Amino acid sequence: MEDKIRQVLKDKVDPVLAAHYGGAVLTHYEDGVAYVKLTGSCAGCPSAQQTIEDIVKQIVMENMDGVKDVVLDTSVSEDLLEMARKILNKEI
Repeated sequence: MEDKIRQVLKDKVDPVLAAHYGGAVLTHYEDGVAYVKLTGSCAGCPSAQQTIEDIVKQIVMENMDGVKDVVLDTSVSEDLLEMARKILNKEI
């Protein structure tokens, strides 16, 4: 299921978001819910939640049976947290 969602994001969502220099990636799928992180310029956009609702969710739900919802993943990556820890500890 995750591979199919990733393909829909790549083929159908990314071309739409590319107009705004952004994209979308699936971070995980659980209990019928696809968690999607926006990338590029869309990642920091104040309209990210609206983009998920109006564009990403609509496209994914139209193309994927079994997906009950699509939500914005606002988590911070572990790589970024580790980099921040190193900076704060003056290791970099």
